[in-house]
Amino acid sequence: MAAIPSIKLNTGAEIPAIGLGGTPDGFTPEDMAACEKWFLTAFEVEEAGYRHFDTAWMSGTEPSLGAALRASGVPCGEVFITTKLAWHHQKYVERAFNDSLNRLGVDYVDLYLMHWPQHLEYPTGYDFPPTLEEIWGGWKLNEEHTFNDTWAEMEPLHASGKARAIGVSNFSIKTLEQLFKTAKIVPAVNQVEMHPYHADTELLEYCDKKGIVVTAYSPTGHQKLRSDPVLAGLAEKYRVSPTQIILAWHVARGVVAIPKSSNAGRQKENLILPTLSAEDVASVTALDRKQRCEAWGKFGPDGKFLGWTAEQYGW
Repeated sequence: MAAIPSIKLNTGAEIPAIGLGGTPDGFTPEDMAACEKWFLTAFEVEEAGYRHFDTAWMSGTEPSLGAALRASGVPCGEVFITTKLAWHHQKYVERAFNDSLNRLGVDYVDLYLMHWPQHLEYPTGYDFPPTLEEIWGGWKLNEEHTFNDTWAEMEPLHASGKARAIGVSNFSIKTLEQLFKTAKIVPAVNQVEMHPYHADTELLEYCDKKGIVVTAYSPTGHQKLRSDPVLAGLAEKYRVSPTQIILAWHVARGVVAIPKSSNAGRQKENLILPTLSAEDVASVTALDRKQRCEAWGKFGPDGKFLGWTAEQYGW
């Protein structure tokens, strides 16, 4: 077993290769309160515990993480915090960013990401609609205010020091190339869905060449993936769980992974990873099916997902 490494960003800062992310099981006050408990547990497990946490305006976990940080007694300077700009806040960058700082109870974040490349708008404007049905279906696509415009508004946040690094999420080679036409700052991170069934090696290699660190969300995929015979065999070989094999594979590829776990035992396991041989890393990569998790990237009858076609995403 090896210590969890940190990966250097193009800003010179370092990001721990394993963090804790995810969304709550629901959005009731009770669900939010439960988040605070598992964030706090994560601060304490396995010696020093987690020091990298991933949240977002859209996940609703910023207040919970902020409360857990204060309760933990861990100095803010010892924790790497990532949060994100929501898809309907692309015209409200500074306001949304300051609101995130207030909800977290911090003066700065280590990384601020544009959550999605497309800009969606609601009749409610800055606020989310009251129901999940309206959140998923009550928007319209703003095609005039592009992610290039949004990035230009994010760059001053980095210059101010309040966002120590800025980056993007759900960007492809195609959308990154479009961003580079106007960007003055190269994104520090591109956070995307990545796991053995969706290894996205071409994107990873592209980002490596550009000095962009890739962060994997949904890093262990779904249960069918974790039950794959190849992963089960490697888990037996290294005497760990399939999840630990997958996370070790991410680390071996230089990818940051942010699994969700509310269970203290699994949180601890996720910080205790084997060092895979090059041959075993290759065998996990070979599982690639270009298959995203069922919930994301599921295009409707109109050939679109959240207003964009696969061609627009660059998928």
